[in-house]
Amino acid sequence: MDELFRHRAALVCYARPIVRDRAEAEDVVQEAFLRLAGSSDRSRDGAARAEVRNPLSYLYRIVRNIALDKVRRDRIERREEEAPQWWMLPPQAPSPEDEAARAQMIERIEHVLGEMEPRMRLALEMNRFEGFTLQEIAQRLGVSVATVHRLVRDALTRVALMLGEDEE
Repeated sequence: MDELFRHRAALVCYARPIVRDRAEAEDVVQEAFLRLAGSSDRSRDGAARAEVRNPLSYLYRIVRNIALDKVRRDRIERREEEAPQWWMLPPQAPSPEDEAARAQMIERIEHVLGEMEPRMRLALEMNRFEGFTLQEIAQRLGVSVATVHRLVRDALTRVALMLGEDEE
């Protein structure tokens, strides 16, 4: 290993054009030596390993692979930093067409709600808009939980059918 360590400066010069920074090149070479030392430790532990014919060439290959991996990793990180995630972008203002479609959909939903029996509408509004549980609604309306579940399910089905008709 000491014989290979004499080539450290040449290895740094080899890695520098790849990573484009001397400090990074030194880190790459250090990591390469650590990997080489780790692989020789495994071979002493009895792991089946082919003997390296030319350790210096092998070390150059390790340096090259580590340097290229680092460049790829840095490129990916920069790309992620440059392109903000969707949740980081400011919300886009809806277009006039989107606003008109939304207003029409609200009118249709209100129409469907207006045609429902009062108890069904109340159960749906308490559950979906006010956040009451089925148990709490059942207590307030004086009915069973199963009845509240049926009322909410039927109300949602009517709204979904109305929305499905609009898409056709």
